[in-house]
Amino acid sequence: MNLAHGVLILAAAAAPGPRDRVYTADQTSNTVSVFDPASGSLLGLLKLGAPRSDVLSPLYRGQANVHGLGFSPDHKTLAVVSIATNAVTFVDTATNAVKGTTYVGRAPHEAFYTPDGREIWVSVRGEDHVSVLDARTMRESGRIGVPDGPGMVRFRGDGAIGFVVSSFTPEAVAVDVKSHQVVARIPVTSPFSPNLDVCSDDQMWMTHKDVGKVTVIDARSFKVRTVLDTGPITNHVACVDNPAGKFAFVTVGGLDVVKVFTRDEQPKLVATVGTGALPHGVWPSDDGTRVFVGLENGDGVAVLDAVARKELKRIPGGQAPQALVYLSNAATEGNHGRAVAHLARMFGLRARIVVSASLAPARVAAMEAEGAVVEKMNALRRNIAAPGVGRMRVGNGERVSEDGNQIEERD
Repeated sequence: MNLAHGVLILAAAAAPGPRDRVYTADQTSNTVSVFDPASGSLLGLLKLGAPRSDVLSPLYRGQANVHGLGFSPDHKTLAVVSIATNAVTFVDTATNAVKGTTYVGRAPHEAFYTPDGREIWVSVRGEDHVSVLDARTMRESGRIGVPDGPGMVRFRGDGAIGFVVSSFTPEAVAVDVKSHQVVARIPVTSPFSPNLDVCSDDQMWMTHKDVGKVTVIDARSFKVRTVLDTGPITNHVACVDNPAGKFAFVTVGGLDVVKVFTRDEQPKLVATVGTGALPHGVWPSDDGTRVFVGLENGDGVAVLDAVARKELKRIPGGQAPQALVYLSNAATEGNHGRAVAHLARMFGLRARIVVSASLAPARVAAMEAEGAVVEKMNALRRNIAAPGVGRMRVGNGERVSEDGNQIEERD
């Protein structure tokens, strides 16, 4: 797609592998669903809060309206935005452990790392600024004034410009990443844009959910190239490059379809893929041969063949998925499990470690050599309480984990 998540893509645009992960932000269950795109299975749910019906207690401390997702360029950290609790939660993708939580202004919507990985820009939709977080400290280091209601931020391929769309103002802005100054203001067709993507050929596509349109902007000249009629509840857009060409996949919730457009000078509609269940978030695999679509009313993900433009599979997940992202090489290859096994042996304890069935035999053998009992997980697991959270205390009844999979009690 673009440099913000394309540094590794340019090095090796591989087909989905066992270390890749797909994540959805599930707004009703307040979870993050973790999927293995290679096997087409749900690995578990990261529980950041209680379901919506349970969040009204004055003593509630979890997150609410888990909605947005971003990630670091090295794919080691996932940033999860919770709208109702004004939170950005940082998750280690290798262990699924929460590294920290930062609270920002009112009703943040999405967050993305700058391409150099030094900052996270959070669109604070309930106010009129982008909150800039230091990636090292995970704390706010500054603010960028933008039109009222910023909905999302994405970055141009060269990393020099960030684009911000608005949910309340019919204007998009281009911001210089180095100076944090707005360098261009672009009038657009409506005030409600929740999503955008910046393509490899310097096209910026932004959706208009209120009027069912997509605006295509030249990411160099900042001029509007065209406006497309897409349909009611136009949600998200993803730029997809694959052997068949360069395309934009647009989720149209009101029609229960994904529309596929060419990225020609005048884009053409080349396919309409019916998914049902109000498609929302969308993201391709690195090689562009698969597209993953979050189904807001279907509590799961549809897997599309992006070349044949048809649905291949449906994977159950958390409730009401919103944003969706694809991270290659997010999971480790067993090093964490080996370290846990080694530490358990040092304290004279036994460890049971659950791993993906796709983990290399040599990695399993290394854990067993440390004295661990290793179990392979084949069946789809649902409603896992904080899978792979990576906690370890010394004593009876401790928990151990392996790289994004099920936590098991120690024998």
